[in-house]
Amino acid sequence: MKKAMFTVLSAALLLAGCSSGGNKDTGSTTAPSASAAATAAASNKPVTLRVAWWGGQARHDYTLKLIELYQQKNPNVKIESEYAAFDDYWKKLAPQAAANGLPDVFQMDISYLTQYGSKGQLEDLTPFTTSGVLNVKDISENSLSGGKVDGKLVAMNAGSNALAATVDPQMLKDAGITPKQDWTFADWDAIGATLKSKGKMLTGSLRDDVYFPFYLRGVGQKFYAADGTQLGYSDDKPFIDYYTMYKKWYDAGYLLPLDKAAQKKGTPEDDDTVLGAAMSTNGWSNQFIALNAAAKRSLDLLPVPNWSQNKALFLKPSMFWSVSKNSKNKEEAAKFVNFLINDIDANKIIMGERGVPVSSKVKEALMPLLTPEQKKVFEYVAWAEKNASPMDPPSPIGSVEVEKLLKDTVEQILYKKLTVEEAAAKFRKDANAILAKNKK
Repeated sequence: MKKAMFTVLSAALLLAGCSSGGNKDTGSTTAPSASAAATAAASNKPVTLRVAWWGGQARHDYTLKLIELYQQKNPNVKIESEYAAFDDYWKKLAPQAAANGLPDVFQMDISYLTQYGSKGQLEDLTPFTTSGVLNVKDISENSLSGGKVDGKLVAMNAGSNALAATVDPQMLKDAGITPKQDWTFADWDAIGATLKSKGKMLTGSLRDDVYFPFYLRGVGQKFYAADGTQLGYSDDKPFIDYYTMYKKWYDAGYLLPLDKAAQKKGTPEDDDTVLGAAMSTNGWSNQFIALNAAAKRSLDLLPVPNWSQNKALFLKPSMFWSVSKNSKNKEEAAKFVNFLINDIDANKIIMGERGVPVSSKVKEALMPLLTPEQKKVFEYVAWAEKNASPMDPPSPIGSVEVEKLLKDTVEQILYKKLTVEEAAAKFRKDANAILAKNKK
């Protein structure tokens, strides 16, 4: 197993030239006001920030370039960089949080947002958006809402994704199927039958922890209650309706059998749409580029079924940037987050790798620089932003356990160990027992 190490790099502090030769002499000298002098002194005061993130080597490399650029623009700032692979990142962060020693600025994931945000470990960024240190004028409320815990903006969206179907247009054409932008699950039921007759699948699978909550949004329900102490839907009918449909598709051969799904490597090259076995792969919009490249043929990016029902579609932050509650340099930390989100030069380095930029001005500046595949993703997310409703609140503590329970319960349905009705009741009982631990 490759051992990921948490690396600490102190980027060199770039010194600004202190010469008056660049200023034209007007023949008179005006003494600065006391407030101006104080502001200048504060802006030149040496500051050290710790910044942490997860990712692969390519992300590490370009993020170090971002830090170098920020230090060039802010010579009084020195940034110590800490980075690791995803799992090792959170293993390192946990003891830092326990010791009140979190980095000043660090990448945050939606699966951990409630855990850190509800324990008072993340700074509320609202005062910085009010003062203009963190500019949100070009960012929609849908893009901001995902970073709120208990009404406080504790995480800044680093980039947006939306649910999307990566589809094989040639397979659809060969089957005589013309996809509709507003297609529904009922449409997919009919498409599945047509594709099955030609030896093809509708899709490999639909992730339970993604698509059942999405289905609930379409019928006006939520997966989790607002306080995180129980499930959010009021009765078992949505579960029964969705998984009756899903079981029908599975039994009819529209989906990949569980034994074959268990053998999948999870790589783009092993994806069923890439391999020509399925019409669509349903995931997040940023996955399209890798799937299209692996397919070595042109794929399309379309909305997922039922997106328009009750405006079920939503934007999902691919990741966030947060500021530690215990940071001694919160304003400078917020300035660095603003740089990552809004600086055009910085985003020409990032190029949407952390998700489609949330700033409309940044997106506009990057469009001429994009590959055709990148442009499809940017345009799709822009369309989704206009047709989405706010995402559900961050998942509560215990959600990882609940989502595993859902996956196991669905497998029992598909293996015919439980009826859909039995599974609905069992899942509700067991999930609520897990979530009840959040009651205060």
